[in-house]
Amino acid sequence: MRTVSAAKRYTMTKEQKNEVIEALKEKFSQYNNFYVTNTEALSVDQVGKLRRICFNKQVEMKVAKNTLIKKALESLGEDRYSNVFDSLHGVTALMFSENPKEPALIISDFRKTTKGELPALKAAFIDGDVFAGDNQLLALTTLKSKHDLIGEIIGLLQSPAKNVMSALNAGNKLASLVKALEERASA
Repeated sequence: MRTVSAAKRYTMTKEQKNEVIEALKEKFSQYNNFYVTNTEALSVDQVGKLRRICFNKQVEMKVAKNTLIKKALESLGEDRYSNVFDSLHGVTALMFSENPKEPALIISDFRKTTKGELPALKAAFIDGDVFAGDNQLLALTTLKSKHDLIGEIIGLLQSPAKNVMSALNAGNKLASLVKALEERASA
């Protein structure tokens, strides 16, 4: 019986590679945030669990060859992804999310439950900025979303107005008190 090497079994045709590149281009265009992670030493069960967690948190997880990821990013014709290229080595899983913080939280929580150091963060692309290296994970878990920041700004802007309104209301109460005391004194 003749066996086929693993490399032969998983060789992709040019057409299949182009399909993967197109699918990746679509994802990179759709999301402003994506994480590049290393899942190489995770068991099949652990990868399955990680995929389920991502699915439940509305994070898309895709595994692809580094060369295809790089070609997809390059074909978008923008240099803004060039800082991600250094992270494309080893086994790579991509995490796409609308919320820039969610993949970092998933990775951190997953590590706590498995008591391991994987998946490792290679890089994160957040609204045009690249956070390279696993040492950036903690910073990424504390990111505030655009909606959180807008809410804080609105709160800060409303705060002085509330103080002025409180002072005016207090002034009205004070004026009423003074008027009541005047009426009592004249009676």
